[in-house]
Amino acid sequence: MSVFQAIVLGVVQGLTEFLPVSSSGHLIFFPAFFGWEDQGVVFDTVIHLGTLLAVLFYFRKTLLSLIRDRHLLELIIASMIPAGFVGPLWGERIEYLFRSPQVVAWSLIGWGVVLGFADWYGKRQTKDTDVQWKHAILMGVSQALALIPGTSRSGITMSAGLFSGLKREKAAEFSFLMSIPIIAAAGGAGLRHLAAAADGSVAVTPFVFGFLASAVSGFFAVKGLLRFLTKHGFLPFVVYRIIVGICILIFVV
Repeated sequence: MSVFQAIVLGVVQGLTEFLPVSSSGHLIFFPAFFGWEDQGVVFDTVIHLGTLLAVLFYFRKTLLSLIRDRHLLELIIASMIPAGFVGPLWGERIEYLFRSPQVVAWSLIGWGVVLGFADWYGKRQTKDTDVQWKHAILMGVSQALALIPGTSRSGITMSAGLFSGLKREKAAEFSFLMSIPIIAAAGGAGLRHLAAAADGSVAVTPFVFGFLASAVSGFFAVKGLLRFLTKHGFLPFVVYRIIVGICILIFVV
């Protein structure tokens, strides 16, 4: 993998990790579309650390407030449990088993439709409530489904938040906060695999550039999406997911 490919994939990861369009799906179909060799799960998990750095920096004040806000901290911990249980047991098996453009295409389309219904349902909510236990648990359970490529961790958790009565901005913000421990765990696993393979046969430079590209693009993705959602809904992302899914089925599969 060249440095150029690593940067492109890093930018793709940074933008799509937080937008509800599936980073894992894009990291599978981008190489397939351009005829590049698949970069592998280890590279994918390492550049997830770039997006982790982005969300940590963006929410640094909120994270510091967790020292005083025990309720929010408890909600984040509760949201971790389902994915924390499923991931170690079946995470790698699911990622390898479903790592194909066809799975990505149908996941983009199917969960895109779900996001559209969730956005429609969310518009009907008149009460602006803070995140409570029911929201955290439902969003946590939905996060486990994001192991299937093309689902989109942010998309499925935001959909769950909307269906459980949260406004768009609240659902998005909590989705980003609850992603921190999950991304950290996935990135840490990637670093362990990289360290085990660091015998001179693995070029580290692409990993470094991919990490930096995902960090910078991820920061602007978080900032841009939260601003976008204050005035607009998820419909553009729904349309994008369906169009990309159809294109994958036509041109890649």
